Amino acid sequence: MLSTGNDLVSLNAINVTRTKQPNFYSKILSPTETALHKQPGFANIPFEIFVWLLWSIKESAFKYLQRIDAGILFTPVKFEVIDIQIPPGFNILNFDRVELTGIGFDGVQAIKSTIKIDDYILYSNSLIYQEFVTATVSETGDFSRTHWGIKRIDSDDIEIQSVEVRAFLVDNLPDKNITINKNPRGIPVLLKDDLELLIPISFSHHEYYVAYSFQLPV
Repeated sequence: MLSTGNDLVSLNAINVTRTKQPNFYSKILSPTETALHKQPGFANIPFEIFVWLLWSIKESAFKYLQRIDAGILFTPVKFEVIDIQIPPGFNILNFDRVELTGIGFDGVQAIKSTIKIDDYILYSNSLIYQEFVTATVSETGDFSRTHWGIKRIDSDDIEIQSVEVRAFLVDNLPDKNITINKNPRGIPVLLKDDLELLIPISFSHHEYYVAYSFQLPV
């Protein structure tokens, strides 16, 4: 499979009290997933952030599978995080820059997880900052060909978010003579000379942050 999926949640926009209520988070997390928060590594991650961390993982997995299975539906509790690993000494830091980009997740405090959806097994790397959580999904634990980026912008207007995230991605593509469009299923694609490239892309944005991922073929 060659696909990609990413998601971002601005933590400034969440309702902390509502998120911690069982009748809310039980629509996102299974009891088994809720129990994962009791692992020692989560001591520095409040439960409300944990909930949105898993949401972003599940949403990223859904975006990934949309390219492969046109009929898939997003039911969060059916996208099961079966394993999650917190790096030693993990702390939530401030996002003290305008943008951050990478290829793979070596050198950053990435939270690694495994997601099961029916017969699919996918893998995720997630980042948590005081301002947001973000996740990127791949079909293997090897993210060495996965490019990603996060950027703070000056507007939370949805049209400006859309323009900004597309420009951000194009600025970080190896070939600048590329345009972005959507295929008939509404999934963003890269075009060169009106031909779709085999480079899957994914966008996300929330409040004042935008993010992308793209996967290069071998």
